[in-house]
Amino acid sequence: MSICSEITIYKVAKENISRVIELSLLVISEMNEKEKVITSYQILQNTKNEEEVCWRLTWISEEAVEDNKQKWPSLTSASELMSLVETKVYCGYFVATL
Repeated sequence: MSICSEITIYKVAKENISRVIELSLLVISEMNEKEKVITSYQILQNTKNEEEVCWRLTWISEEAVEDNKQKWPSLTSASELMSLVETKVYCGYFVATL
C-alpha cells in the first residue's frame, strides 16, 4: 500500500473562511474516527488569493481514499462545509514515484 497525498483547493467567501477551517478540522476528525486514515494534514490559505483554502492531506493508502469517498455524504460536517464552498477549484491525489 502506498501513502497517498491529497491536494484540494476550495474557493470560499472571505466571511466564511474561519467556519470552513473549523469544519475542515471536524471533517478530518470524522474521517479518522474509526481508524486513523489521515496521518497528517495542513489547512492552508493562498497568499495571493485569500478566498482559496487548500487541504493537504496524507492518507495511509489509495484504498483509504476510495473508502472515504464513499463515506463523504454521511459525514456530519461535510454538508455544512460544502454549503459554504463556492467552488471546488482543484482536487488531486498523488503517490510517490521514487
